[in-house]
Amino acid sequence: MRRRWLLGLLLIFVLAGCGGPKADVTVFLMGKSGIPTEIGEKLQASLQSKIGQAPTVQVVTSPLFSLEKMMVEIAAGGHGVLIIPAEQFKGMAKQGGYVSLDDVAKPEDFAEGVLEIPVGDKKEKHLYGIPMEKSLWFTELQLNGKDLFAFIPENAPDAEKAKQVLKIIAQK
Repeated sequence: MRRRWLLGLLLIFVLAGCGGPKADVTVFLMGKSGIPTEIGEKLQASLQSKIGQAPTVQVVTSPLFSLEKMMVEIAAGGHGVLIIPAEQFKGMAKQGGYVSLDDVAKPEDFAEGVLEIPVGDKKEKHLYGIPMEKSLWFTELQLNGKDLFAFIPENAPDAEKAKQVLKIIAQK
């Protein structure tokens, strides 16, 4: 009897951890002052309504700024789009690892996001980041995107779906 009870309890924990279907693209957002969960929920609802049925998106926020957490989130490769402070975005660019966004938005519209970074054994200059202070998505929700940049890391699970999402984020 005790064994069945333990098995039932284990099954409940396993099922509770499933959490439903995984989004096609996750957007990780971390600001210098942290981002409350409620803001993330508003952003997610707004972004999904702009995109439509597909791809599905999930906005994941961090309530506190932690350089270590940000590095783990980037290294883990689970997110399609990352939105982080400008200082970290530009600092990490020296190592490369960003997807060019030249086919997502006009580089001349986002000059602050045009960088020359290492690609293989050479350096290439492209649009790699979208400054969030110019994003209609943020301004419609009356959020301050100053000093935040959105980008797609090279290790994104599906760069093409991430680009579809970033096209919406980049709208002015």
